[in-house]
Amino acid sequence: MPIPTKYSTSEVESKWYDYWMEHNYFHSTPDDREPYTIVIPPPNVTGVLHMGHMLNNTIQDVLIRRARLQGKNACWVPGTDHASIATEAKVVAKLREQGIDKNDLSREEFLEHAWEWTHKYGGVILEQLKKLGCSCDWDRTKFTMDDEMSESVIKVFVDLYNKGLIYRGYRMVNWDPEAKTTLSDEEVFHIERTDKLYYVNYKIEGEDGFVTIATTRPETILGDTAVCVNPEDERFKHLVGKNVIVPICNRAVPIIADDYVDMGFGTGCLKITPAHDVNDKEIGDRHNLEIIDVLNEDGTLNSFGLHHEGKDRVAARMDVAKELDALGILVKTEDYTHKVGTSERTKAVIEPRLSDQWFLKMEELVKPAIKAVLEDEEVKLYPKRFNNTYRHWMENIRDWNISRQLLWGQQIPAYYYGDGKEDFVVAETIESALELAQQKTNNPNLKIQDLTQDKDALDTWFSSWLWPISVFDGIRNPNNPEIDYYYPTNDLVTGPDILFFWVARMIVAGYEYKGEKPFENVYLTGLVRDKQRRKMSKQLGNSPDALKLIETYGADGVRVGLLLSSAAGNDLMFDEELCNQGKGFANKIWNAFRLIKGWEIADITQPEASKVAIEWYQSKFRQALAEIEDHYGKYRLSDALMAIYKLVWDDFCSWLLEMIKPDYQQPIDSKTFKDVITLFEDNLKILHPFMPFLTEEIWQYIDERSSKEALIIAAYPKLKSFDNQLISDFEMVKEVVSGIRAIRKDKNISFRDTIELSVLNNENLSEQFDSVIKKLGNISKMEAVQESVDGALSFRVQSNEYFIPISGAINIEEELKKLNDELKYTEGFLKSVQSKLANERFVNNAPAQVLQNERNKEADALAKIETLKASLANLK
Repeated sequence: MPIPTKYSTSEVESKWYDYWMEHNYFHSTPDDREPYTIVIPPPNVTGVLHMGHMLNNTIQDVLIRRARLQGKNACWVPGTDHASIATEAKVVAKLREQGIDKNDLSREEFLEHAWEWTHKYGGVILEQLKKLGCSCDWDRTKFTMDDEMSESVIKVFVDLYNKGLIYRGYRMVNWDPEAKTTLSDEEVFHIERTDKLYYVNYKIEGEDGFVTIATTRPETILGDTAVCVNPEDERFKHLVGKNVIVPICNRAVPIIADDYVDMGFGTGCLKITPAHDVNDKEIGDRHNLEIIDVLNEDGTLNSFGLHHEGKDRVAARMDVAKELDALGILVKTEDYTHKVGTSERTKAVIEPRLSDQWFLKMEELVKPAIKAVLEDEEVKLYPKRFNNTYRHWMENIRDWNISRQLLWGQQIPAYYYGDGKEDFVVAETIESALELAQQKTNNPNLKIQDLTQDKDALDTWFSSWLWPISVFDGIRNPNNPEIDYYYPTNDLVTGPDILFFWVARMIVAGYEYKGEKPFENVYLTGLVRDKQRRKMSKQLGNSPDALKLIETYGADGVRVGLLLSSAAGNDLMFDEELCNQGKGFANKIWNAFRLIKGWEIADITQPEASKVAIEWYQSKFRQALAEIEDHYGKYRLSDALMAIYKLVWDDFCSWLLEMIKPDYQQPIDSKTFKDVITLFEDNLKILHPFMPFLTEEIWQYIDERSSKEALIIAAYPKLKSFDNQLISDFEMVKEVVSGIRAIRKDKNISFRDTIELSVLNNENLSEQFDSVIKKLGNISKMEAVQESVDGALSFRVQSNEYFIPISGAINIEEELKKLNDELKYTEGFLKSVQSKLANERFVNNAPAQVLQNERNKEADALAKIETLKASLANLK
């Protein structure tokens, strides 16, 4: 069939993706092959494709396509995460647009709206991944709120509770007043900012004196229950045991002494608000202080805020400060730079808040996961430097707050039957809970209607930490054929920002529930940043439209553009020009294919140059393949791609095709044509993981193929030995050809005109490539000589000298002047370098590399002068 002049990405990509889907190439079932398994880091169900997804999933697709070509049973499990906070926020916003308040709905009514939203928008990102070429086993698509997935989560909760690892505790937690839920420590970012520090006088009860405190949050003054000083602070020892009057609310509270107070910080007097600061809470516990919470769950002041009730905390802060000033007790304000806890999801400032929450004890659970990564290396992190981060987090781990005050998510399976805090049971179903409650209360008359399930939902991460197990139903059915075959998985590709959130917790879950690692290798990508090194984000408006990039440059172009500069763990400085480079690479390969298929084939003798060229490229390909496989083994995918890029662009397109190209309007011999097609097919195989669409299109054009012969399931090239000497010799040949072409261009000698070449072969370069040099240099005669050739221009390659007679082809006088000028300049340059090298101070103090560079300059200049003098001698 005719080959189009231009490569059309839009037509090709939809055609071949549909073809792959139609023939079920992405689907995997257990068989007798070696499995290769990847589970996708499930994107939020609220998400749309962004640059981070593009990078992460391109890397996964490269790995899975390579494994498929290697004959492994490749299984890439896709799916999405229910993302409790983000999804609930989306649904609440949608309801608000419809005039519906979430608080007016029952749990069941709200979940109906959430599921409706999920079914409508939840699959968007997975469909977008198909545009990128991702070869996931879509039949296996999972959602963390699927019935069987939720059952697994609940089963694990009950199991851990029964093991004594989950408990309910009244603790100070991180509260997100926008999402109205608690967050784990890992979901809180500490962002540096500058606020006002307010200095306020508190009157000492029954006296004229006062103490001065400093606070960034004057609105919490209304919740003060003590003022604290250091017991060794001589300034305040006489005040301990007395009371002060809390401003505005006029409440008398004690002055207490505690070692926690830093005498050198601030005024030395610390206001204690146990409900709003974790350290204040600990001091309050030690001194049996009253706890007064002045905030509602949405961050507004409650009735303890008196006449400020109902105001947002920020507005109240300003108003309370004004009131303190009006009362004459605001001493001063000053700027204060500190770090403020901020919600990862909503970006709201976190409030410390006391509440009953569910916690998972982590200290013992993490021990096998620490050993697996840091001692036994059963799980390897790439780059290895992230081991230090992993160690820090895991060895300083705190109990995991797993409850969230949300409706969207797995509801905590705790059922209350009485008024007391301990009047509950934990069970997988309400029926099982009833039996337990009847046994616990010794009351067989207790009914299901007497039970009330805990309103909280589980942290989303408590669902996704089971992902490599639960996607194969390994929690509910621990030894089913699929979990036994696919687990542990092979590679995990994700960002370092969720190394603790997700990766570490999956390792913990793997050892707890399967007794082994969940995956062998973790490839940690960097963040995608713009050219100014800013993280790409919607807020900054610096993130390009991912689908628009695919439309403009093609999926293959975008994949190449992303991977050309995305070394593991290093941030990617994204430049759209990289995608253009990828598109240009695709066009280069397409045009090379059109060139080959455009040659007429004849049953004629194979030219010597073509025979040598084929032998050279076979060795060059094998050498490159060994390098590429080494890069894969070290998860240097950017380096692997660059090796392929250079092999195809430089060695195949620029050199091999030139060496075998038939003369104008002449046919190519059938042997060379067959060989170059085989080599081209090998190129396509190693390039396919990176550029699946282009390579499949060309593969199918090369020959009529059955569905069993599609490139996606072809056999990957095997590693074979290669001739290093052949490859090394050809590097010299390249320099010789370049030297000939440079003289032709410089002397304006037409490339269509034949010239002669004499060689002073001091390097004993094999004559094997003479036919290649003659063809590429359009040499009519090539002979070895024992000494310099008079009346010829020359150039040097290592210690070999090459002479081209130019009698009558150039203006001798002009050439002499040009060579003399160049000689004069080079001798001046050499003099300046040698002067520097003669300077003892420079030689003794310069870094070794700088010194070596200068010596290299000297050697190059000396060689050039020798060549120029030889050329001048030949012209005289």
